[in-house]
Amino acid sequence: MIEGLSQGLGGGVIVLLAAVVTLAAFVQGTSGLGFALIVAPVVGLVDPGLLPVFLLASMIPLNLYVAWRERRSIDVRGAGWISAARLAATPLGLVLLWAVPERHLGVVVGAATVLAALASLLVPAFTPGRAAYVGAGAVTALTETATGVGGPPLALVYQHRPPAELRSTVAVCFLVGEVASLGLLFATGQGGPGQVWPALLLLPAVALGVRLSRLAHHRVDAARLRFMVLVFATVSGAVLIAGF
Repeated sequence: MIEGLSQGLGGGVIVLLAAVVTLAAFVQGTSGLGFALIVAPVVGLVDPGLLPVFLLASMIPLNLYVAWRERRSIDVRGAGWISAARLAATPLGLVLLWAVPERHLGVVVGAATVLAALASLLVPAFTPGRAAYVGAGAVTALTETATGVGGPPLALVYQHRPPAELRSTVAVCFLVGEVASLGLLFATGQGGPGQVWPALLLLPAVALGVRLSRLAHHRVDAARLRFMVLVFATVSGAVLIAGF
């Protein structure tokens, strides 16, 4: 499939991924959560070999834009602790990726998606402290490096903070982690240009999604949108597990 995408083949798959990426970029640009939860199960069904590099590369421009758009709302202290833990634990995510055969990666992605979505739905409100920041950063390092899905631990920490703070701080943490994970994956031969090219091909879809989010993020009920994303993630993750 990587070859097909890079050579302009598989037009139906490209259209499907473009629609999914546009929707996911809109959702995350609006609510601060959702890109990986929406895209990972679909990519896992289409071609697990694109994971996690495709997701990581696709999210860099999205999170760069969101962090810049709402830079005045960034929780610098929380982002610092999360990013420090994220960087320290990134090699463990690579170990997890090595340990999982590619044919079973879809099951891992589906399970991580379902568990993360359920946790986001069920965990009650709490006031985060240093331990919560460090824990979220470490868990994100494991799941995002191995599967591309890393948002829910961060969303759990910030889910009861103002929407702008959630969106901007999570975007900053994602940026740091995505660059670190991609660097490590490429340095160890676990990622290559064939997985990045589809992400570059779908950059217009990301741009369209974030453009729409710019028009809507002050108007959309982010809590309701977040709930819908988590329900979708639970169902699609279950389908991904059943499909493998």
